[in-house]
Amino acid sequence: MPARSIAVWTVRYATDAEGLFSRAEMGHGGMMAALTFPGPAQAMRSLLVRQVRAVFNDRNKGETPVVPSEQALFEPDSPIRMVHADVVAMMVGGMRALLLQMLHPAALQGVLDHSDFREDVEGRLRRTARFIATTTYGHCDEAARAVARVNTIHGRVHGTLPDGTAYSATDPRVLAWVHLAEATSFLEAYLAYADPAMPGSAQDRYFAQSAVVAGMLGAAPVPRSRAEAAALLGEMRGELHGGPAAREVAAFLLEGGDGRRPGRITRTLGIAAVDLLPPFARTMLGLHRPGIGGLPAIVGTRAMAGAVRWAFAGAR
Repeated sequence: MPARSIAVWTVRYATDAEGLFSRAEMGHGGMMAALTFPGPAQAMRSLLVRQVRAVFNDRNKGETPVVPSEQALFEPDSPIRMVHADVVAMMVGGMRALLLQMLHPAALQGVLDHSDFREDVEGRLRRTARFIATTTYGHCDEAARAVARVNTIHGRVHGTLPDGTAYSATDPRVLAWVHLAEATSFLEAYLAYADPAMPGSAQDRYFAQSAVVAGMLGAAPVPRSRAEAAALLGEMRGELHGGPAAREVAAFLLEGGDGRRPGRITRTLGIAAVDLLPPFARTMLGLHRPGIGGLPAIVGTRAMAGAVRWAFAGAR
């Protein structure tokens, strides 16, 4: 009897193996007639789910996965919740977004002056992922608190660019670029590695939904459709700069440095991210679109995305 078909007839044990005892089969004079352990497929699913959750939740800090709330900012099965649920696509999109964000001088300088990203790349990515999970799936009150914490941090991030121009992380236009880079990157990666057939209307709604949190963070202007996103990207092109500092950060993220060497998975996802960058961004960052040599990474990313979706679809 398949585990999912026996519903309330089962008792789930809180172990990694998640063995199932069927109450319907525990008669016969009190003797346990059937002991069902997960098969290889379910064991593999459980292993993959635990590994992914460990990446995004710091157990040393007592972090656990964000539990979806019925009072979240966005309703279940809406575009933003579908896009942000695809783990591998979000990782590719997150790397693409970071590369794009480094092209804005103020966003780059804020990272250089106020961030410890070189010492804690994984921690920075984990915190960003948790913020996205909280604001997408968590209770609306918890989402508001997460936004307030980020706004407080942004209030302390300010300084001077190399040319003497003052910058601030609360500048609505800087925040607009950060948001634009993220929203376009998450959607592009989702289309590439999850659902290429996502309807245009759903894509537009994704931008409209993501604009809610961007507005809470103080970003302006904020695109609410694909057309508005494309128009804003074109409008802001003149504010971007691919100088040595931006190229150095991009190289560090993709190839490592200062004693940090990205693992194989990170390098694979990085190639996929570079492949999705707009041509102008690759040129400004001194990068090249992966040719035939990058094909194994693209295929590997696609396989990884499918495997993780399979694991979470069967997770219990």
